[in-house]
Amino acid sequence: MGERHDDASGRVEAFLDALWLEQGASEHTLVAYRRDLTAWAARLAERGETLLAPAPSTLPAWLDERRAAGYRLRSNARLLSSLRRFYRWALEQGLLERDPLAEVRLPRVRPSLPETLEEAEVERLIAAPDVTTDLGLRDRTMLEVLYGAGLRVSELVGLGVEAVNLRQGVVRVRGKGDKDRLVPLGEEAVDWLARYLRTARGALMRDASRPALFPGRDDRPLTRQAFWYRIKAHARVAGIERSLSPHTLRHAFATHLLNHGANLRVVQMLLGHSDLSTTQIYTHVAQARLERLHADHHPRG
Repeated sequence: MGERHDDASGRVEAFLDALWLEQGASEHTLVAYRRDLTAWAARLAERGETLLAPAPSTLPAWLDERRAAGYRLRSNARLLSSLRRFYRWALEQGLLERDPLAEVRLPRVRPSLPETLEEAEVERLIAAPDVTTDLGLRDRTMLEVLYGAGLRVSELVGLGVEAVNLRQGVVRVRGKGDKDRLVPLGEEAVDWLARYLRTARGALMRDASRPALFPGRDDRPLTRQAFWYRIKAHARVAGIERSLSPHTLRHAFATHLLNHGANLRVVQMLLGHSDLSTTQIYTHVAQARLERLHADHHPRG
């Protein structure tokens, strides 16, 4: 007798609960896994198969159909990763004796290289805000901290005053999965933070006892969207024409550290990545930059 749909749904939800409880997976991650596993369970149900006993040919055939329908190789690779993680969990729970997808393979997907900035471009962007104004000083300080500590924008705007220790030159960051990490700021970021805290922050707030380090409206933390709008405005002032993303300075932070000889595991710790493979993409960024510099400047490039 085949596995009922509600049995499959229950197993998916149990798996997602385990991801959240044991690994602190984000809501975005859980939504992606639920979408992939629900689609897979529906596909199996159409063929009279079960989530825990798919036929060996079902997934390869489905992946081929998806490619023919216009799904990119990366999309199929992400789907396969979701399913493999589910079946690893099922094995650990004793629901399976072997992984039904063990023999399924996809062509290797080269990591996509994030858009980043050269060091001179970063300097121009950071120097763009008008620091004679309170808002400009706030923005300059945010850019210094973002680049100096390699933070995600969500981590930056979520900082409270208590997270900063100027004497030690570090900031305590609440990252993905509610995991805290201490990140050094660097002298420039510390100096700008000290200046900002002495002057502009209080002037931008009605109640300076509120916790937001970088306030927007009503003494609440500046939103990611509002800060991103400010970054794009400053990029125009700096004459930066390439497309930017909210993670551009974080990518630049990692790439520039590696370009100057930083150890990959140190960069992993600073970025708050749980998996070194996530950090390794920046070695490709650094290599691509070196190849471009060689082509541009070597007499035989």
